[in-house]
Amino acid sequence: MNRLGTLMGAAMLATTAGAAIGQTDPLAPIGQWSIDARGSAPVPPMGWNSWNAFNSDIDETKLLASATALVTTGLAAKGYRYVDIDDGWWLKRRMPDGRLIIRAANFPSAATPDGATSFRPLTDRLHAMGLKAGIYSDIGRNTCGQAYTSNFANQPQGRIDEREVGLYGHVDQDIALFMGAWGFDLLKVDGCGIRAMTPANPHVESGDYRALGPLIDYDTLPDTDIAGVRKLYEAVAVAMARTRPAHDYVFSLCLWGGADVRSWARFVGQMSRTSQDISPDWERMLHNFDSAVRRELYAHPGSWNDPDMLYIGTGAFTADHPVEARTHLTLWAMLSAPLMIGYDLRKLTPALLDILGNRAIIALDQDPAGNQAVLAFDSDTVQILVKTLADGDKAVAIVNRTAAPADAVLTARHMKLRPDTDIALTDLWSGTISHFRDEQPLHLAGHETRVFRVRGVAARAQGLYLSEQTGRVNPAVDGIVEPEADPLVHRGVLPWRSTRGDGEHPAYGGWGGARADSTPYGQALKLHGMPLANGIGVLANSRIEVKNAGYRRFSAQVGIDDSARDRRMPVRFAVYGDGRLLKRTEPVPYGAVPVAIDADVTGVAIIELVARGAADPRYPDPVAWGEAALDR
Repeated sequence: MNRLGTLMGAAMLATTAGAAIGQTDPLAPIGQWSIDARGSAPVPPMGWNSWNAFNSDIDETKLLASATALVTTGLAAKGYRYVDIDDGWWLKRRMPDGRLIIRAANFPSAATPDGATSFRPLTDRLHAMGLKAGIYSDIGRNTCGQAYTSNFANQPQGRIDEREVGLYGHVDQDIALFMGAWGFDLLKVDGCGIRAMTPANPHVESGDYRALGPLIDYDTLPDTDIAGVRKLYEAVAVAMARTRPAHDYVFSLCLWGGADVRSWARFVGQMSRTSQDISPDWERMLHNFDSAVRRELYAHPGSWNDPDMLYIGTGAFTADHPVEARTHLTLWAMLSAPLMIGYDLRKLTPALLDILGNRAIIALDQDPAGNQAVLAFDSDTVQILVKTLADGDKAVAIVNRTAAPADAVLTARHMKLRPDTDIALTDLWSGTISHFRDEQPLHLAGHETRVFRVRGVAARAQGLYLSEQTGRVNPAVDGIVEPEADPLVHRGVLPWRSTRGDGEHPAYGGWGGARADSTPYGQALKLHGMPLANGIGVLANSRIEVKNAGYRRFSAQVGIDDSARDRRMPVRFAVYGDGRLLKRTEPVPYGAVPVAIDADVTGVAIIELVARGAADPRYPDPVAWGEAALDR
């Protein structure tokens, strides 16, 4: 069935946990930063997760060995502090009180005299080691392991209701246990229980499990109950905040890019998966990378895009493949992605430790500005990513996506630096320092990524373009009415499916989302035939929040982008400061000369950019905040 009405309702709720829920006009300024502030992830979480190393065959010995390795190798001191127990820890849900029971045979410290079991001794031990503890659940009645890997070890036992170990119907009870009594710091919540337990599922047909939904049709986005899925996850966020009022936790959403989670995760939790599971091969790594790389305006301090765990140490990313392993870590760092190791750390070698522990690459990921990199050059062969760092330096990564050697030219313009002054490049893998002006040719081996910390003179002397500060720019309402799947994500073959079926199809919502230095549909920004190298591309009927870090002036050239298809309805552009109107244009028709808009933002904390067009069009036209910048 078509869910347009539900989607429209969800759009009206596009806000945070705390502000303006249900407001009648989503474009009305709220004067607030609406990224979820109930948890704590000012920089991307780092640590280790048990799934890729052990699947559901996890136990206390393996977990503590991994935790010990983080400490003794120095990885914990470099930021890898979360130790996450994934699927496989539970024995059953005890009836009639519904309490979750831990598999004490695998986790002996969890045993209690009354048989209730507790992870508190384990989390206390991890905390005493200077680490943090994470645990796994599912938003449905059953887990991903029960749905897709029921032949794996440590499946829940007992009657049908005892094997329903997911959160559904037990949110408050389970969250009080996980985040309160047991003392965990991170909760990862999967969504298989509302995706896989259809009436046609063989486990449901056989009577092993009860049907639930599905609320998610992974292959057909319009048939997903987006508002319903968000409501379930929002209930978990509310319970976590109530249980931990100090907000000292991380809520990790694992919907693998489904249910249009790109559009709302940052209002609910601290990290959100952008694709299906990664696997240890180059194609799937590219797939997961692509699922996040064009969402640069949807990641911020406090809420991060999560392209899944690091597979360094396995398959195409072993120590025998150092080029690929370094590329994998570098790309995740440029994305400001969570760095969760998915490797059996008992086998860690010095070569792998050198890669995972590279301080310079970790610093890019953990940079406090929280700017996800922007694609300064994009092609199927070579990509150039640039991120602005907190101290004003740039990080640039030049990626060869292919197995064949490739040549590239890095320019000052890519990094928004002046071409007539010296630019210093520090290679973050070799430490080599070099200098150039204007252009620098580079040669890349197959699958190689060259990554540099860059120092030069900013092209904009007194400030920054908005596209240089993606961590401070939030498309609170991005204008999308009916979500569409993103066709630009690399469609590598799923190893568990091989070439069965007819191939991988676009599945992740986000096509048409706001972009830095690009239109929402991947075209160059252009107004009235004039190309714009800098700016924010977004759809009409949008509201963008900008955190102002002491700047005094906002300026932009605005209009309907030349790539627009409908072109019939003009758009009015407005700038607000802390909820107060500062400047507004007359309605701007398609094809008009760009309109200059300039506003004094001295003392303003939150700037809001509103582009208001026709009421409720199904597919709004793209508009440009061209050359949008903040100056001192």
